[in-house]
Amino acid sequence: MATAAAASPSEPEAEPKTGPNAEGEEDEVKAARTRGQVLTRTVAAATYKTMGPGWDQQEEGVSESDGDEEYAMASSAESSPGEYEWEYDEEEEKNQLEIERLEEQLSINIYDYNCHVDLIRLLRLEGELSKVRTARQKMSEIFPLTEELWLEWLHDEISMALDGLDREHVYDLFEKAVKDYICPNIWLEYGQYSVGGIGQKGGLEKVRSVFERALSSVGLHMTKGLAIWEAYREFESAIVEAARLEKVHSLFRRQLAIPLYDMEATFAEYEEWSEEPVPESVIQNYNKALQQLEKYKPYEEALLQAEAPRLAEYQAYIDFEMKIGDPARIQLIFERALVENCLVPDLWIRYSQYLDRQLKVKDLVLSVHNRAVRNCPWTVALWSRYLLAMERHGVEHRVIAVTFEKALSAGFIQATDYVEIWQAYLDYLRRRVDFKQDSSKELEELRSTFSRALEYLKQEVEERFNESGDPSCMIMQNWARIEARLCNNMQKARELWDSIMTKGNAKYANMWLEYYNLERAHGDTQHCRKALHRAVQCTSDYPEHVCEVLLTMERTEGTLEDWDIAIQKTETRLARVNEQRIKAAEKEAALAQQEEEKAEQRKRARAEKKALKKKKKTRGMDKHKADEDDEKEWGDDEEEPPPKRRRVENSIPPPVEAQDLEAETGLFGKSVPLDVDPPSKQKERAAALKRDVPKVLHDSTKDSVTVFVSNLPYSMGEPDTKLRPLFEACGEVVDIRPIFSNRGDFRGYCYVEFKEEKSALQALELDRNNVEGRPMFVSPCVDKSKNPDFKVFRYSTALEKHKLFVSGLPFSCTKEELEEICRAHGTVRDIRLVTNRAGRPKGLAYVEYENESQASQAVMKMDGMTIKENVIKVAISNPPQRKAPEKPEARKAPGGTGPMVPRQIYGARGKGRTQLALLPRALRRPGAPGAQAENGPAPQPAVPTSAATEAPKMSNADFAKLLLRK
Repeated sequence: MATAAAASPSEPEAEPKTGPNAEGEEDEVKAARTRGQVLTRTVAAATYKTMGPGWDQQEEGVSESDGDEEYAMASSAESSPGEYEWEYDEEEEKNQLEIERLEEQLSINIYDYNCHVDLIRLLRLEGELSKVRTARQKMSEIFPLTEELWLEWLHDEISMALDGLDREHVYDLFEKAVKDYICPNIWLEYGQYSVGGIGQKGGLEKVRSVFERALSSVGLHMTKGLAIWEAYREFESAIVEAARLEKVHSLFRRQLAIPLYDMEATFAEYEEWSEEPVPESVIQNYNKALQQLEKYKPYEEALLQAEAPRLAEYQAYIDFEMKIGDPARIQLIFERALVENCLVPDLWIRYSQYLDRQLKVKDLVLSVHNRAVRNCPWTVALWSRYLLAMERHGVEHRVIAVTFEKALSAGFIQATDYVEIWQAYLDYLRRRVDFKQDSSKELEELRSTFSRALEYLKQEVEERFNESGDPSCMIMQNWARIEARLCNNMQKARELWDSIMTKGNAKYANMWLEYYNLERAHGDTQHCRKALHRAVQCTSDYPEHVCEVLLTMERTEGTLEDWDIAIQKTETRLARVNEQRIKAAEKEAALAQQEEEKAEQRKRARAEKKALKKKKKTRGMDKHKADEDDEKEWGDDEEEPPPKRRRVENSIPPPVEAQDLEAETGLFGKSVPLDVDPPSKQKERAAALKRDVPKVLHDSTKDSVTVFVSNLPYSMGEPDTKLRPLFEACGEVVDIRPIFSNRGDFRGYCYVEFKEEKSALQALELDRNNVEGRPMFVSPCVDKSKNPDFKVFRYSTALEKHKLFVSGLPFSCTKEELEEICRAHGTVRDIRLVTNRAGRPKGLAYVEYENESQASQAVMKMDGMTIKENVIKVAISNPPQRKAPEKPEARKAPGGTGPMVPRQIYGARGKGRTQLALLPRALRRPGAPGAQAENGPAPQPAVPTSAATEAPKMSNADFAKLLLRK
């Protein structure tokens, strides 16, 4: 009867497919043939329409989309044939070029996930069905596919399936799809599609098998598992068999014993369906499940309220399940978390670690490890764990070797990652060798693999990272230990250690001691002594330790002659080391002093330059006029020049100066009498003007609601008015206090006080915003006198594997242009162009990708790229550690005898004028040798005036004679 039911509704199902013309019956039949499998699925949905509302919507969506496609085809057929031909050809040509570009890119880097997705989309758009299938198969071999990609692939294959062989092919695709991620919708599609083949041989058993596996996989899913249970029950209810009632009873009882949403409705449905009262045992299990549901609800509601990927919520849920300890539910919550966080390596590591230590089921463990490396191929820890799991469960050596080769081509982002994966594989090969035999195939493979590893690190890794990743030669050390301890081949071990020392490791004491310990355990005393003698001569980091080991060995085993030689060599070496250290300390102290002197000179030069600019600015306009007035006022008497008038700098604002200038010269350039204030009044006027400039006082108790804004343009007029709208977007602004100089000029920084602390925290996000062409700096308001070490740096200084550092960019490169280049290699989350304080670019940028895989691909593709005739360099962002400034009290004097005498501390304006030596060298009296200051003689102790010898006064003529003397 099920077979007949599956066949009977085929005629009415064709009605939605007819299109707009009622007479197109032949086209309807043709369409029904080409989409035979789709019709079968729709028939199954019509027969078992109670299998869930979600299925009906999906099937209706398929039918409507197919009908829309036919309608579009009919409409295009009615229109003129060449109306859109030119536009279509141009679009098709553009797509073909893009397809060729994507195929070429994949031939270079097959691990480009986004490139696979774009290629499949374009091929599907062009109708290249065979190429689409090939592209999907290649992608599925490398990456697990998402639920959306699998459903799209399955729908396409179902629409093309016409016979039993095609149905088996679709079954195989479903089997692959359910292994990638836990997807309730794919299980529903699988069950629905299997219902369409119920009329074939073994069809009923196939359907029941699919539904049972679906219950095992997602039946415990609290929010989506209900649909699987209902679909299975409705299917069994539609089957007319003697045992169907007991089957449905069993499904009801199993479902009611599991905590699921809407359990009350299921229990009510069971009471209504059952002709007999519900057994007491079922009621007890149902009540117990309800109690469990209340415990799970907070975690489920947290997932419903949070936004994807909800990693923190899933972590809390996992911790809760781990405490309860139900393996099935722990596995389910891990799978649910990985659907949204498949690119988080730590989550995969935790899941695989749980399976390795608790369940230990071979198929399940290896499947999870395989999915982990397919999702995060750039994480070496996942590959290492995969190799260990395969060895632990007895996988064939050939399969493990193939897996290792895949790991080498995964594209790790650090040189040390390659060392780690080689070491893991070499450890596996070493465990395969039976060292009781003198020679074996496994031993030869181990030795050849060691040689290959060293060659690979030297060529492949160094060429890419400019380093081998193994500076301490750990792989060679392990090889030497194996040769010495397990193969009794000390000659080979010595050759390896000789190679290790020639790679720059001879200066390290720990390397020599490692070799010495190996010789002590498996060599002889002669080679031990030889090794220690070389170590004494070569070690530069801890020579005392090496000398001590040599003397200890000679005291225990050596002769008197050996002891004398050891004493002589160690004393000579330590004396030379001490001399070198003293010279190095003196050189370092001299360099430090030179750097301090240079810094002081630069500081003085800046101060002088600033003072010169200030004088030129204030004297520029009125210097000439002031000289003319002096001449007219004091006459031409040169014998007794009058004292110059005192001039108070910046005491008169520009408007007042303009008015005074007009009053002095008159309207026609003639001088008019003008009253000049005496110097005392000018001082009073300047003091009054300074008092008029308001002083900005900051209340330190309001630091939590205040931000400090700096690097603003000095030319900004009315900073309060211009900045208020910008900061009011963060919250209510109480006050904006700009800082002005004594002349009333804006100094480029201000305080912004908010009403609430959260507004101040939100205002920090405005840091580096562009204001009138300059990046505005916004930082917390902190008293530096109380917190001298406080430093704000908003960006991470640690390794960020998903972020790139780009250097060598042309200064004209914009953020949009760089984003256009980077978008071809992945999803770009943010781009930051580095600028100086004036907002001008430095040619540097940070590019943040969505995940580590995309960043790794971008490094390989973009490093060495040419942009506007500039060759750029691209690397994973790993900035050097920011060094804390050296405190003055931490400096030591040369030789390490004690702290240096603190340098003289000057005021905010540097050294005073009285410290400059203005007397010509020829006139200086030779004094007693003593410490000299940087700009003149060192200050001497005060002496009584009577004891001081006054220098004779010299006229201008005396100075002239002195200078002209030869």
